[in-house]
Amino acid sequence: MMNLLQVVRDHWVHVLVPMGFVFGYYLDRKKSLLYKRELKPNEKVTWK
Repeated sequence: MMNLLQVVRDHWVHVLVPMGFVFGYYLDRKKSLLYKRELKPNEKVTWK
């Protein structure tokens, strides 16, 4: 158990950076769903 805690304490950066990348990628993919919808007739584009 102490060995696992020591590894986590020594290498937490190597775990958090990829987790942050995956979390940010997930949020970006989720946001992009908002822009996939089709516009109604005569509706102007509000984003560019």
